[in-house]
Amino acid sequence: MNKRLFRTQFNQMENIEKQVLMESLAARYDMTFLGLHTFDRWGQSCTTGIFKKDGREFVFVPGDTVTLGWEQFAVGLNQESREELEYLFREWEMERDPEEMIRESMAPVRQAAIGPMLVGRELEEINWEPVKMDDPRLTVHPDWLKEFCDFAWSDSSSLTLHQSARIERTEKGFQICIYNHTDYDALLAMLENRGFSLPTADEWAYLCGGGCRTLFPWGDELDYSMRLHWFENMDEDENRPYDMEEPNFFGLSIAYDPYMREVVQADRLTTCGGDGGCNICGGLGPFLGFLPCSPHCKPEVQEDNELNGDYDFYRPIIRLENYD
Repeated sequence: MNKRLFRTQFNQMENIEKQVLMESLAARYDMTFLGLHTFDRWGQSCTTGIFKKDGREFVFVPGDTVTLGWEQFAVGLNQESREELEYLFREWEMERDPEEMIRESMAPVRQAAIGPMLVGRELEEINWEPVKMDDPRLTVHPDWLKEFCDFAWSDSSSLTLHQSARIERTEKGFQICIYNHTDYDALLAMLENRGFSLPTADEWAYLCGGGCRTLFPWGDELDYSMRLHWFENMDEDENRPYDMEEPNFFGLSIAYDPYMREVVQADRLTTCGGDGGCNICGGLGPFLGFLPCSPHCKPEVQEDNELNGDYDFYRPIIRLENYD
């Protein structure tokens, strides 16, 4: 494997060398190279290549050998996080050490050798398929069409008929999708057909945390100054992204919404980066609500292989296994 594809050597390269390397990757994988970009966040930085293929953006992520998992605070909780947890413990009439409780949700500490990858920058929906209004799978349901018509005259931005159909208001009109029931094996087969894979749980942890030893990529505490999904009123500027959704040090939008579980490669349906909103729905507050977004949180093995389009999302990757 080309050593220049690994983080230490890659970060030491001049941009002109990186440019040549990225152009060769684009040619090999039939992608359009959009250029180099520096992503600098939470104490980690990478100047890397952005690519486009089939309407989606990819970024080159160099490989590395890193420590993953969590067993103790590297720095410790800040006062706000500690007070939030202590309040919950009082409500539950529990006497617990926060570190001990958090450790139960974390994967064990381990060393992992992560290979270089081309990685989809955004999470993608699985079960929803865009269609036209005259699609026969829609027109056979006059009750759906009536609801869509009522929606069109409303002030709402979207309408979802549970695991059936969805309509969203866009700048160009309306986007309609129908829901296709599918399972984990079908998703893997579809990706393989197109030359893609899913990250493993270890690869996902690296993409999310970059080998950080703190609980979150930015530290052991929750940063309450960030605008967080589900805990921030964004009415003043609805189009402004939430802080955690902004690209990380690899240029990835990852682990920013606990309701969105990211499907990873495993023997059976396994997810990282969220719990489907269970902790938030349970009223556990922002710290425990976002704990499943930690790069070190235990991957969740689901009960069956049926994918849930409301909570399960995927990120295509290409492993550069034999690149010289």
